[in-house]
Amino acid sequence: MRTLTDDVRPRLGHGVRLQIERATGQGVLLYPEGIVELNETAREILARCDGRPLGQIVIELTEEYDVDPGQLATDVRETLVDFHHRNLIEFV
Repeated sequence: MRTLTDDVRPRLGHGVRLQIERATGQGVLLYPEGIVELNETAREILARCDGRPLGQIVIELTEEYDVDPGQLATDVRETLVDFHHRNLIEFV
């Protein structure tokens, strides 16, 4: 697994769009080859993948959800690596 530092800046990949389905309220990622349905956690992480630093994303989520920052940082990194391997996000 790629190690991500706090200064890496994730953003959605080329042609990828985050959207909320009107009928269900569920978050989805749309991309040229298909669609990925997201759970609430993934949606909250990906909504912040706009070029802001990973460390800032973790701080924002920690403050919003009042969770353990260490475990949250691990979960966020694992989620981002997974979406990166699927070519849905990139790191700048």
